[in-house]
Amino acid sequence: MFKEKLQPFIDRYEEINRLLSSPEIAADVKKMTELSKEQSSIAPLVEKAQKYLEISEAIEENKAMLSDPEFGELAKEELSELEPQLPRLEEEIKVLMIPKDPNDDKNIYLELRAGAGGDESALFVEDMFKMYLRFAERQGWKVEIVSSSEGTAGGYKELIALVKGEGVYSKLKFEAGTHRVQRVPATETQGRVHTSAITVAVIPEVEDVEIDIKPNEIKMDVYRSSGCGGQSVNTTDSAVRLTHLPTGIVVAIQDEKSQHKNRDKAMKVLKARVHEAMMREQMEETAGQRKLQVGSGDRSEKIRTYNYPQNRITDHRIGLTLYALDDVMNNGTLEQVIDPLIAHAQAEAIQEAGL
Repeated sequence: MFKEKLQPFIDRYEEINRLLSSPEIAADVKKMTELSKEQSSIAPLVEKAQKYLEISEAIEENKAMLSDPEFGELAKEELSELEPQLPRLEEEIKVLMIPKDPNDDKNIYLELRAGAGGDESALFVEDMFKMYLRFAERQGWKVEIVSSSEGTAGGYKELIALVKGEGVYSKLKFEAGTHRVQRVPATETQGRVHTSAITVAVIPEVEDVEIDIKPNEIKMDVYRSSGCGGQSVNTTDSAVRLTHLPTGIVVAIQDEKSQHKNRDKAMKVLKARVHEAMMREQMEETAGQRKLQVGSGDRSEKIRTYNYPQNRITDHRIGLTLYALDDVMNNGTLEQVIDPLIAHAQAEAIQEAGL
């Protein structure tokens, strides 16, 4: 019975309340912080659960009064108001009961790389980054370019950005994969539609406590930054390449003029990538993965197509097609794609959990 599934959450919430008021916990800052976080994470669920139980009880009471000559009509009226509320509340509660992805509240490294399609692919990296930038502005997030490598005809061969804000990973985690674009390139004289692709990686930022990389596991190389000529060419070895020897993961940063700053940036990106690789390995070992992997997903998989002549955007994982490509790209209204993806993932999780 659904009601029975709610009681453990209410009991746990009350237990945390008792624990937080005890002198032993008050003296243990770490434990107090952990309990406070747990309490705030289940508070929305407990609030809705209590409301659900109250309405259920009120429904039972009114049903018992239906045959009463004096209060029967009033009970019938109350039931018509109360009964439709339960299914809505139940669906909201089921979503809140899904185990929370520990990365959902984290900032991310958004990595965009040109793939098949040459110059056109590099131009699409720039277009996609601008779209993500507009979406981030709509969410109130901050975006900082960590590293970039320009294409020969404009755009970017590679661009890494740090996106900071509330729930960044929860909104962007399903962006990881191959994004295919179909359009007439600016250089095309015959007006033919070309197909090119870029890959997107979404990597949660990690705290030092989450991953321990020993100094002897890292090989560092320094070299001169490659600029566009003139005064911008760096005459010192400020560019930094870090290699994580156990995994072979390589990060190269040259955007800053200071070797020290480039190393700091490279180290942060390296830690995030190594941590993500470890998490992905764990997920692959876990049976019963959902099709929409929580995490980076398969970057080689074609997840979305952007067809400019038809103003069409298609997400192949859930069969979603929208004729609103110009709106998504120019105004950053990516929620038109993200919200259905999140809803689909939630529905799968609810089904798996047997809720």
